[in-house]
Amino acid sequence: MAKGYSLRFLWIFITIILCCEFCVRAKDCGLKSIISKKLFDQIFLHRNDNACPANGFYTYKSFITAARSYPQFANTGNLTTCKREVAAFLAQISHETTGGWATAPDGPYSWGLCFKEEIAPQNNYCDITNKEWPCVANKSYHGRGPIQLSWNYNYGPAGKAIGFNGLKRPEMVSKKPVIAFKTALWFWTTTQPPKPSCHDVIIGKYTPTSSDAEANRLPGFGLITNIINGGLECGKGKDARVADRIGFYKRYCTLLNVDPGQNLDCGDQKSFT
Repeated sequence: MAKGYSLRFLWIFITIILCCEFCVRAKDCGLKSIISKKLFDQIFLHRNDNACPANGFYTYKSFITAARSYPQFANTGNLTTCKREVAAFLAQISHETTGGWATAPDGPYSWGLCFKEEIAPQNNYCDITNKEWPCVANKSYHGRGPIQLSWNYNYGPAGKAIGFNGLKRPEMVSKKPVIAFKTALWFWTTTQPPKPSCHDVIIGKYTPTSSDAEANRLPGFGLITNIINGGLECGKGKDARVADRIGFYKRYCTLLNVDPGQNLDCGDQKSFT
């Protein structure tokens, strides 16, 4: 009898230890535990400079608030995966909004989140063939927010998911910082076939199809660039825009003390479109 109780006690003890270990690992992930306000300010060192049109717009608080609507972000997998996702997301939005240049103070990769809206758009980004998300007269769907959300077929579903009318009020993305970050996180976590979501790629959930493998669309940061802007940047060999995204990513991986992984470039990948 005593032996049975001892075994039962040992099993309970082991279970508690394992549960505690899981809790610690889960606690290690999560956005606020990975990136503090101090680190956020260090990453986006010049975002509030007078030279940046978005001066004062992108705040740490608005980023954290927006991320609460996407609990899977920076909270899936082990700590390395979580850190890698944060680095990849911040790198991509940094390139999309960069105000840096080769000889910029503190280097070109310290100038992310400098813009909140595309400068001098050439058109209103209305795809009139899309009947599901029809354009509204006199509205422009040019790039806005951290991910530079563009086109009516992105503004419509993003607005529906977030809770604002993206077709009638696209300007909200450049007026409300929480909405701005939410559109970026919506794009990051949403699958748009045949493209996987950026989130699924970085957490290792994406498995290349045979056509993906033939197109060299392998898991890694380069594939995320392909998802975001592959039609213009990928499959072209060396590309300065792709190199800029990688530069941001490597800097942030260093700051977060995480290995960047493999397949950072998309120069030899065929785009999805």
